Parts: sequence; C-alpha cells; structure tokens
Amino acid sequence: MNTTANGSSSWSCSSLINPEALKVGATVAYSLILVVSLVGNSLIVLTVYKTPTLRKPINMLIANMAMSDLLYPIFMFPLFLAELAFGSWLIGGTLGQALCKIRPFLAEISMVVSIQSLVLITVDRYAAVEVPLRSPLISRKVCRCLIVGTWILAVPFGWPYLFTYNLLEYQEGKRCMNQWEVIFGEKSSFGIYLLSASILFFYIPFVVLMILYSIILIKLKKQAHPGEQSATAEEQRARRNRKVLKMTVAIVVAFFICWIPFSIQLVTSFFVPENHLDCKFWVSHEVAFLMACTNCAINPIICLTFTSSYRQALRRLVNCCDAVQG
Repeated sequence: MNTTANGSSSWSCSSLINPEALKVGATVAYSLILVVSLVGNSLIVLTVYKTPTLRKPINMLIANMAMSDLLYPIFMFPLFLAELAFGSWLIGGTLGQALCKIRPFLAEISMVVSIQSLVLITVDRYAAVEVPLRSPLISRKVCRCLIVGTWILAVPFGWPYLFTYNLLEYQEGKRCMNQWEVIFGEKSSFGIYLLSASILFFYIPFVVLMILYSIILIKLKKQAHPGEQSATAEEQRARRNRKVLKMTVAIVVAFFICWIPFSIQLVTSFFVPENHLDCKFWVSHEVAFLMACTNCAINPIICLTFTSSYRQALRRLVNCCDAVQG
C-alpha cells in the first residue's frame, strides 16, 4: 500500500481553506511528529537493546516496529517538510532521483513490517494466554528469524516504487511523481496493485487480529474469578500477561485508527475519476495522511505509558548516561 501522498491538489483548494494556513498547520504537525517519533522510537530500540531483561520476543517485536517507524522521521518527513516549505523538490541530480525513489520504497516497507510485527505480537499473546504453562511459542531465536523475515517479505511490495517514482522538472520546480502508468501500462493496474496490497497487508491482518483478540478476551474473562487474589506464581504471571495485553491491544487499536481513513481514501482515489474528486476529498486526504503518520509517534508513548518495565529501564539508561558524562 503506497504510504506517500501527492497532495498537490489540496494546496490549491483556496475556496475551502487558506492554502498558506494549511501549509503552516501541516508543517507544525509534521515537525512535531518527526521529533516525537525520532526520539521515542530511538529510545524504545535503545532500551530493549541495552536491557537484557527486556529482550523477550514481544519486546523484540515492539522494537522491530519502532525500527520500521524510524524510517519515517529519517527518510520521509524531512523531505516532505522541505517540499512544504519551498513548494518543490529541492535536491536534483542523481541524489535527488535516488531519494525520490527511496522515500516511497521505505515507506511501503515500514507499513508492511509494522503490520507483520503486530500479527506476530498478537500470536505471541494468544499463545501466552491459551497455553501459559508451556514454553513460549515464539522463542528468542525464532523471533530473530521472524524479524528478519518481516523485512525480507516487505521488500517485494515496495520494489515497484523504485521504478515508478521519478523526479520530473516542471515550470514551478521539481516534483517527485509516481509514473506507474508509464512503466507498467494503464493506471488501473496501480489501483489493482493497491487494492491487492491493502487486502493482503491491511484488511486480512485486521480481521485476523480482531478474531485472535476476541478469543483472548473471552479466555481471560473465563479465567477471572471473584474473591481475593492469590499470590501464586500462576496468578502473578496472569497479571503480567494482562498488563502486556493491555499495551498490545492499545498498539493495535491505535494502528488501525490511524491507518483506516488513509487506506480507504488511497484506494478510493484510484478507482474514482480524478475529475470527480473535489476539494473536500483532497483536504480530507491530507488529514487522513497526517493521521497515518501520527501512528509512528504514538507507539513509544503507549509503551512508556502502559509498561513500567520500559520506564524503569529508560530511567536506568538515562542515569547511566549521566554517570558516564559526570
């Protein structure tokens, strides 16, 4: 699913909203997302890497999502903000052409890696609730292989953008444009590709996750007993599982809330004739795209809010850095 937006049409909708006000608002919003996502996801990856007790499969998968989310503040947001500020693509030549192709390629990989990580996280939680006394379904060794697999599987779905995106010269400046119909034929083939990728890596995982979490919640409800809580190892493990489950449910819900509007808009824009798409559609398209980008800044906040072990590990990490500097 192409996670980049053209957006040029929305900036000219002066009858609906002031283009300059829209640009200023977008610049502030994307700058804030850039800082929060860059700092937050870097801290999540560093915390898991530096804390042996956090190197469990579920935390490794969350760190994998954080690494995929880092592709946005590193490769996507700076270029997008530059386009907003100057009205055109600033970098020309071979480097500019390469960046034009790499941006949508990495954006697609980030999306696919994230959704695969969410599915693996949910499978891990399902196994922890369904068979809590058995060995983990996803061991550390298996988890490492699965993480590598998420990136390998994502590459083919971003690969077409390395060919279809090109840097073009216009009178008003350079533009990084998707020329799918020039490379692969009719534009309808792009719509088919988008729909297929959306179904495979968005809607099917969404249904699978909803089914698994429904089963998990039903299972936990059956396990809940009234009265005083015992201090047995099994009960303590169950409480830990519930805390982790709350965090993973929050991550999944946030992901789909952020991405569903843009997913629907993106597919719609390639099946509805462009002359039927008015200013309201393009402005809502920009809002939906902003919501999708917000997701990469939300995940670190959720992890630090729901899990005390992340906060404690981060605090120890900061204290260690202060001691080294002192």
